[in-house]
Amino acid sequence: MPQTPPFSAMFDSSGYNRNLYQPADDSCGGLYYHDNNLLSGSLEALIQHLVPNVDYYPDRTYIFTFLLSSRLFMHPYELMAKVCHLCVEHQRLSDPNSDKNQIRKIAPKILQLLTEWTETFPYDFRDERMMRNLKDLAHRIASGEETYRKNVQQMIQCLIRKLAALSQYEEVLAKISSTSTDRLTVLKTKPQSIQRDIITVCSDPYTLAQQLTHIELERLNYIGPEEFVQAFVQKDPLDNDKSCYSERKKTRNLEAYVEWFNRLSYLVATEICMPVKKKHRARMIEYFIDVARECFNIGNFNSLMAIISGMNMSPVSRLKKTWAKVKTAKFDVLEHQMDPSSNFYNYRTALRGAAQRSLTAHSSREKIVIPFFSLLIKDIYFLNEGCANRLPNGHVNFEKFWELAKQVSEFMTWKQVECPFERDRKILQYLLTVPVFSEDAMRVRDLKTI
Repeated sequence: MPQTPPFSAMFDSSGYNRNLYQPADDSCGGLYYHDNNLLSGSLEALIQHLVPNVDYYPDRTYIFTFLLSSRLFMHPYELMAKVCHLCVEHQRLSDPNSDKNQIRKIAPKILQLLTEWTETFPYDFRDERMMRNLKDLAHRIASGEETYRKNVQQMIQCLIRKLAALSQYEEVLAKISSTSTDRLTVLKTKPQSIQRDIITVCSDPYTLAQQLTHIELERLNYIGPEEFVQAFVQKDPLDNDKSCYSERKKTRNLEAYVEWFNRLSYLVATEICMPVKKKHRARMIEYFIDVARECFNIGNFNSLMAIISGMNMSPVSRLKKTWAKVKTAKFDVLEHQMDPSSNFYNYRTALRGAAQRSLTAHSSREKIVIPFFSLLIKDIYFLNEGCANRLPNGHVNFEKFWELAKQVSEFMTWKQVECPFERDRKILQYLLTVPVFSEDAMRVRDLKTI
């Protein structure tokens, strides 16, 4: 069965492999190159460049970049239909009199392309039109060849497992949300029902940082690379009929992850504001400072920033008498690391260090890199907004999409890391379902103890 290599090898430091394309001249079949690098091309030429033939197979870097960026111009099902048509017609897969040896040469390449698509962008195949085209083309490849039939069956089974896992994950998220809402309703009617806080559930900051990392990596893992692009899809200026994503999105894992960040921030603030006595509030603040420090050491920058955000919410920051009892030196260091000035220079330096550590890691523990997600989205947004998708001659601006793919592929590498820490179901359940207050509710609660 064809297997795809890891993402970390896809792009070099400049954004893409410098030796992928070496045509004889600068313009080649509707594609424009400079210094052997593909810079632009017509949409049709780029689609042709995606489809293998007997003598050619596209580099994986190109496959990922084009499959990622093409949805800015057309639906994935439209691209799949074009790919299937080119494979069937150009490679004469529909001709019973075609050369069997030729088919044996091209079939593994087409199967490899389909495998890369289903492995890297499995959520595209939630669309029945995608699945129908996939099965049709796969059937043409597999007919008469037992080896190909087994490979096709394995590819489709793997895809179905991934889609089933996504559906199960979405059901779990819905259940967690429902449980949290129910508990908040109980809390509002019976405030005295609260008997526990985070410290009674998990007294060790290091353990809590590990459990936060479990949640982060699980939620990261379900975000598809296409979700970054779909978040910014607008109308293609050369398409008079529709926006490329006028239909409903197939997933909302990116939004669910942002919601988790917000929940963690509010949970931190709620836990600090709940105690009546100032010394207990001060203890809670110092506890979360230690948790944040451990998150930084692990490489979990998203939880780190969520904790800092929670501690900087006005219901917490205005607790002057409480903060007077806190040793804030460690918190000051963490705030300095996540200082937004100079476009988060300190954080970006720390992130590069964590990414370098991950590349040379000897253990899963050292491989963990969980970026501050809102900033990652912001970076991708400004990259998208700062460069046109099309050049004045109508060509697709592929130089932009190399850079977009580089940023997303780095994220793809980080999200595939397995969490090395032991799961604690009791702590995870608390983090995901304990009720959290709004800022207004927290403000009312702490008015007497500022």
